[in-house]
Amino acid sequence: MSEAILKVENLKKYFPIKAGVLQKTVGHVKAVDDVSFEIKKGETLGLVGESGCGKSTTGRTILRLLEKTEGKVIYKGKDLHTLKKEELRKLRPEMQIIFQDPYSSLNPRMTIGEIIGEALLQHGLATKENYSDKVIEVMKICGLASYHIRRYPHEFSGGQRQRIGIARALVLNPEFIVADEPVSALDVSIQSQIINLLMESQEKFGFSYLFISHDLSVVRHISHRVGVMYLGSLIELAPKNELYDNPLHPYTKALLSAVPLPDPKLKRNRIILKGDIPSPANPPSGCKFHTRCPYAMEICSKDIPVYKNVGNEHFVACHLVK
Repeated sequence: MSEAILKVENLKKYFPIKAGVLQKTVGHVKAVDDVSFEIKKGETLGLVGESGCGKSTTGRTILRLLEKTEGKVIYKGKDLHTLKKEELRKLRPEMQIIFQDPYSSLNPRMTIGEIIGEALLQHGLATKENYSDKVIEVMKICGLASYHIRRYPHEFSGGQRQRIGIARALVLNPEFIVADEPVSALDVSIQSQIINLLMESQEKFGFSYLFISHDLSVVRHISHRVGVMYLGSLIELAPKNELYDNPLHPYTKALLSAVPLPDPKLKRNRIILKGDIPSPANPPSGCKFHTRCPYAMEICSKDIPVYKNVGNEHFVACHLVK
């Protein structure tokens, strides 16, 4: 694998909690709390975890759709959060996002051709006279017919709308794409088509993905490496087979125990976590997972575990792992 196209270093994104008549800040929701990883050119990094763990916020902060609180996002040697507006605008075609909801992410008043081709016009990559040729070309790659170009979003199914969202991202020929749960709103049969489309597109164009999902089966199929998030922190990161065959963090083990097995005769030992997920506005001291961990020790409630490499590019933050 080649050099890293994206490096995320100690990224934090806190949202202020305001209260009272004067709307004073009384606390912070620690949505992303000290996250570090890198993505190589042509690689897919899967990011998994329960709802509300900060996956989507991480993706949006990387693309600077949200401003960071602390940390660095270095894309091809440039810190995105220090770039001026015009410098960032020039880089925008290289970095795209596929949104989770194929219904709300498309403008109902624009035709499919206008939705997909809008960015081409905005960035001066095509003119109004010739942009439709490029749009039709990318629509065909995404499994849409050329006559769809004059239709509106309400005329399409969920799977077709997600294809439109993918076409909108691909039309600029990007180098890095954040895919924010792109198949979670779709039927299982349609999910496989969209996943195959994403993989085929990557093979053809060679871009990199941050693939955000809560479906561990999908993530294993599409990713090269997988990171696990809990309450805003990255607690484990490893090549996909290493992570699935040798999970080290108790939370990762619990997540994997919930993945259905294709053979109904096989039984998996389910690990049922007790208690509720703590609030990101008031996370526990020490290891954030210690309030639900069946193996918690005294040190877990006091000291934050070091995020370390245990070999085979396997990183984990857990006091149980020496």
